[in-house]
Amino acid sequence: MTMKSISIAALLSLATVGHAYSPNPAIGLAAKGMGLLKPIFGLEAQIQAAALGAISKVDKDDVVQEINYQKTQNKALIYTYGLSPFSSEAKAILEATDYEFKEIELGAEWFLLGGRGSVTRVALSEEVEGGATSLPKIFIGGKCIGGCNELSELATSGDLDSLLANAKVPKKGAPAKKGAFSFFE
Repeated sequence: MTMKSISIAALLSLATVGHAYSPNPAIGLAAKGMGLLKPIFGLEAQIQAAALGAISKVDKDDVVQEINYQKTQNKALIYTYGLSPFSSEAKAILEATDYEFKEIELGAEWFLLGGRGSVTRVALSEEVEGGATSLPKIFIGGKCIGGCNELSELATSGDLDSLLANAKVPKKGAPAKKGAFSFFE
């Protein structure tokens, strides 16, 4: 391999850093369209949470406490459905960054949630303006930024990286910070 070919390869790899993933415009368009169904999904979510939550004896206050705990323990956090293309798209966007995030999958899809997952879905809807019950729900620095559409817009505009950095989200593979008495750990 010549010096010239190494330099070109290095330049190409540098050009793709930070742009390893471009949000899928079809998913983005579909995510915007889902907003039209928000009132129907909201009613369905309330009924599902009330019915399944009561059967499972789920305490909504416990669920809210758990969400708040997760928000404080994880600088970047995403709640997902396993089969959702919107959740998959949001995860792909986050995975393309140099930052760590935690995923909490509530279930395969909204209609397969049990009592706790259904109550969690409703509690998460209270974290966003407008009360959308759809997933994913993404938290950065403890604040819900919204779902797939909002994350995609941040990635496209180039603001996602600075938002993650400003929230002090750890970089992938970075050593964990130790406390003042780290020699005991």
